[in-house]
This record gives sequence, C-alpha cells and structure tokens, in this order.
Amino acid sequence: MKVLVKWVGILIASIVLAIGLFLFSMRFSDGPIAIFSGGPFSSGEISAAPDSWEFLKDRGEIEFQTLDPSTSRTVWLGVNNGRLFIVSGYMNTNYGAIWKQWPHYLENDDRVIFRIDGKIYEQRLIRVMDGPNVLPILNEFGRKYGGGSISSTESIATGDTWMFEVVDR
Repeated sequence: MKVLVKWVGILIASIVLAIGLFLFSMRFSDGPIAIFSGGPFSSGEISAAPDSWEFLKDRGEIEFQTLDPSTSRTVWLGVNNGRLFIVSGYMNTNYGAIWKQWPHYLENDDRVIFRIDGKIYEQRLIRVMDGPNVLPILNEFGRKYGGGSISSTESIATGDTWMFEVVDR
C-alpha cells in the first residue's frame, strides 16, 4: 500500500510540475493559446484602427495585450454601431480576483494592443459604467454567448462585470 501511495504522489507531483512549467512557458509565447494567457505579441503588422469595427460583429474572440505587464489573452467582444467593447465578468468573486487581473492593470495604463487577423491595432480601453451603450452591448453579449437578451444593467452598476470601450490612442 505504501508503494502505491508513493507512486500516486509522484504522479500528482509530476502533473502539477508539468502544468506549472506549461503556464510559465506561456509567458514567453507569441500571444495566448485558447484560455491560457500568453506573452507579448511578437508578430503582426501594425495597422491603423478601422473607422468601424463592424467586421467583428460575429467574431467569437479576439486577442489583446496589456502593456504593463506585457501579457496577452483572448476575450469575447461586442460591437454596437461600429464601436468595439469587451467585458470582464466575475469581478466580485474570489476566483475572479485570481483569474481576472487584467482589468486592474488598466487602472495604471489603459493602452492595449489588439491582434486581429495578423494586424496589430494600438488602442486604449476606457471603462464604461453607464450610458446608452451598456444595455445594447450586454444584449449583444447575450446574443453571442448567452442565448438571449439581457434586461438589466445591474451587473455593470454593481461592478460584477467591467465593460470597456476600445478607443484610439
């Protein structure tokens, strides 16, 4: 029995070590992979931001990078009247405090880089807490990711969800 416990312990330690090494190595990759944060972008062509982000309306995810620290991730997006928005949910939860750190980085430096179809767009993210765009964008997120419309802006007002508009630098 002791031998079995020993080998199970070695197996678990090996798995934990492998996951740790993978997550550490992601900090040096050219962007994120799926749900795993990545390193700063090292490829892509710098481009001027489009006049309208409407071409992204039905896109599921895009990549973006904060500048301080230089880490990248994929996010869901919403487009309303050609304007691009992203959100970060679970902000008032314990696991959100661990998992959703990037919105707090923007408090010191709101500059970001988007990489879409190999093009790099240098932009800023401005937090939106109220106004006429909140409900249409939440409804767009509901349409794309939640299977329906959203009738309340309460998650934005309470800070459970942080919404950001993408604007030129």
